[in-house]
Amino acid sequence: MPERVASTIAVPSEDPKNKKQDDEDKDKKEGSSKLNGEKKGDEEELSEEDTQLKSELEMLVERLSEPNTELYRPALETLRTLIRTSTSSMTSVPKPLKFLRPHYPALQKLYDAWSASEDKSLFADILSVLAMTYSDTEPRGTLRYRLLSASLLPPASNIPEPGSWGHEYVRHLAAELGEEYVLRNEGDEDVVPSPAGEAKATPVKLPGTVDDLKALAIECTTFFLRHNAEHDAVDLLFELEMVNRIAELVDAATYARVCAYMDRCVGLLVAPDDVAFLRTIHAIYLRFSKFPEALSVAIRLNDPELIRQDFNASGNPTMRRQLAFLLARAQVPLEWLQPIASEDADAEEELPADIVECLSNIRLSTHFREFGKEVGVADPKSLEDVYKSHLEGSRTGATANVDSARANLAGTFVNAFVNAGFGNDKLMVEAEEGSSWVYKNKDHGMMSATASLGLSLLWDTDIGLSHVDKYTYSSEEYIKAGALLATGLLNTGVRTEADAAIALLGEYVENKSVPLKTSAIVGLGVAYAGSHREDLLAMLLPAVADDGVSMEIAALSALTLGFVFVGSGNGEITSTILQTLMEREDKALDEKWGRFLALGLALLFVGLQDASDATLETLKAIEHPISQQAQILVEVCSYAGTGSVLRIQKLLHLCGEHLEAVKEKEESEKKKEDGGEAEKKDEAGKPNDSYQAFAVLGVALIAMGEDVGAEMSMRQFNHLMHYGDPIIRKSVPLALGLISSSNPQLPVLDTLSKYSHDSDLQVALNAIFAMGLVGAGTNNARLAQMLRQLAGYYYKEPDCLFMVRVAQGLVHMGKGTIGLNPFFSDRNVMSRTAVAGLLATITAFTDAKAFVLDRYHWMLYFLVTAMYPRFLITLDENLETSPVTVRVGQAVDTVGQAGKPRTISGFQTHQTPVRLGTMERAELATEEFIPFAHVLEGFVILQKNPGWEKEDTMQV
Repeated sequence: MPERVASTIAVPSEDPKNKKQDDEDKDKKEGSSKLNGEKKGDEEELSEEDTQLKSELEMLVERLSEPNTELYRPALETLRTLIRTSTSSMTSVPKPLKFLRPHYPALQKLYDAWSASEDKSLFADILSVLAMTYSDTEPRGTLRYRLLSASLLPPASNIPEPGSWGHEYVRHLAAELGEEYVLRNEGDEDVVPSPAGEAKATPVKLPGTVDDLKALAIECTTFFLRHNAEHDAVDLLFELEMVNRIAELVDAATYARVCAYMDRCVGLLVAPDDVAFLRTIHAIYLRFSKFPEALSVAIRLNDPELIRQDFNASGNPTMRRQLAFLLARAQVPLEWLQPIASEDADAEEELPADIVECLSNIRLSTHFREFGKEVGVADPKSLEDVYKSHLEGSRTGATANVDSARANLAGTFVNAFVNAGFGNDKLMVEAEEGSSWVYKNKDHGMMSATASLGLSLLWDTDIGLSHVDKYTYSSEEYIKAGALLATGLLNTGVRTEADAAIALLGEYVENKSVPLKTSAIVGLGVAYAGSHREDLLAMLLPAVADDGVSMEIAALSALTLGFVFVGSGNGEITSTILQTLMEREDKALDEKWGRFLALGLALLFVGLQDASDATLETLKAIEHPISQQAQILVEVCSYAGTGSVLRIQKLLHLCGEHLEAVKEKEESEKKKEDGGEAEKKDEAGKPNDSYQAFAVLGVALIAMGEDVGAEMSMRQFNHLMHYGDPIIRKSVPLALGLISSSNPQLPVLDTLSKYSHDSDLQVALNAIFAMGLVGAGTNNARLAQMLRQLAGYYYKEPDCLFMVRVAQGLVHMGKGTIGLNPFFSDRNVMSRTAVAGLLATITAFTDAKAFVLDRYHWMLYFLVTAMYPRFLITLDENLETSPVTVRVGQAVDTVGQAGKPRTISGFQTHQTPVRLGTMERAELATEEFIPFAHVLEGFVILQKNPGWEKEDTMQV
């Protein structure tokens, strides 16, 4: 026992503590002495070599203060050599800078005492390097002495380039250049507090003009580009507002990395910087004759002049065909490519037939069906193949309660979406005479059933029209209307010489029958989406302006014009729709169709950014609540896919704003004695909150072009779902569907699965439809399983069950070969027609009870403009299919990475044609062929690599 007591003595525990404190005090003292340059105990730590260097540097500093001017030049030259040749580890300060730091203030005074000469210029250059060690107390010292050094030199001689002092110096200089430029623009004189915290403040005024700063920036940029720091080069020029100058500085080795980095920056910039970046990228690509890359940037800019120039820039006919395929995918109007008549009378009037064929997508249907055979999905799928109801696990007697007409209607859509483009489904195209699926539907159901022919025969303009033709002679009005819509659907995205759609549908635009009239108008909209056809303008605009026609006809005419002139900013249509919004009675604008009138206006501005400002100002003058819906729609369409943070913040503000307003309104109503007045006020207030639905959708529409923004918006939607009003909660699932269409990521699927069981059936319904959008054309097994469970869960809810069936059809769209994602060309270019189709369908779901679940279920066919095969088909120079080996894997972002990193991960090797997912990328497995396209997607023309055989024989 006593031994134990003896072992617990308190003294030893205190002793080390005091020792530690002593060490700390000692360190502090040493630290302060190091800062002040009084290195007393440091001499012992320095090695012999360092001591020698230190004494040599001190001697050189002394020489500079001696009266003998002849010693100055050799001393400065030696100092420069010592600083430049010093090598140290990446993390530590070079030795000469460390030893010269204490002498910096003395050297500054010496510098000021010298008279102007070449020696003083060299002195300033050396001080510029030393100033890096004092950057915290003397801002922009490095830049100041650099500019002074340049100003002291005689005109004949040049100052050494900044790169001679090393990479760190150039980076320091670049940072200070940006800082100084901003300060000069703001016109503020920088005031620096003294390090000791004294009251004195010294204003720092740097020599040189803005042009001097820019000239120095160009030198730094050149150095960065030579030393694999492309991002630093772009950032510096951007800060000095001269990013367009980089086009002349890049070379063959650096341009690709510069463009990749600038391209990635575009989504993070505000207007007009983003357009300036795109125009610079375009100029660089053109300089290096990279025509497909340049054309894809021109399409993003939506600039007809640039598109025409790029298309005609290449003299190689095969390259022009490849460019034509790219333009056809983007649905660029053919008129943009024709030379302007007045320019040159002898200009080439007609484009060659083979180019027109590529531009018109005429062979899309043939290639798509061949692709279906190659991947083994050519055989038609029946409804049961999709539903797999034996796996649903629902009660056996449950099916008896289901409305058979509603079930058949759902079957119509499932059959249309699943067999889209193959033209061989059993229910409609290959149905036996008299037993067509059309007659298993009632009234307006017949219209959708007949129209489903157009989807099944998608892009097949020859055989398709003959199939549809027999239904146009039907005595049943709805069947005839469906046939008109089918004519429009099968012509989507395909231009033919015959121009059958306008010939067949044009005569029905003035028809007295409403179903025939609406289906003809909508048919024209989808058939000519993005074509900017002036003849349609003359045909449909009177219906928008006429106060006598119903709101339904006016709104659908406006929507069709929105589809046809998407992203054109057409002034005539804009003014007509604005006039209609101003002149129509409030009662008409209160109708459910008002939102489509506003959407028609908004689609004209897709991707035009600030070009919509004048329209927004005009909309503010309209007193009716529809004005706010229209303002939001026009603004979000203008900035669609840009990731503009300021616009998203504004929309989120609108989403949150209404909560307080509702409370205040309720309180004021309680105070009112007259109950009747309160009721009226409540009725008047109801449409007001519908603008919030579009604000939520707007967040998704703006954020979807940029990955980081899209991910951040997911969190915002989560908050909105927790705290939003019913109108907001109803719209969140639709926004999720829009932001990740045809891109089924697990977090999104789980979120939507949760919402699909919501107690509010409207939320559940929209969530089920959104599940269809997210999984569109992916055959996602997990999603298919979720939908089967939902079919069992909602077996007593006909509306929800109908929606589950439609979602199942969407997930298996084109048997897994057709996607809805509006971005293509490695998810860089946004298809404006696809955005129009998605937005029109989703707008119908903002009030599903009034549209899709009522008589207007045909609005689901608006999706057709966004439907496009997710394939890679390789062609030879004669445009015949040419199978090659490709690797397909998840796309990897390699921007700013050193060397040549792999662009795909987890790849599999396939023979073309091959299916590509939204987030997947393909690359050729060998170098046997050279592709004409910059992205392996859609139709790619290959050329035999002339150096390949030689390589092959060498290996043998």
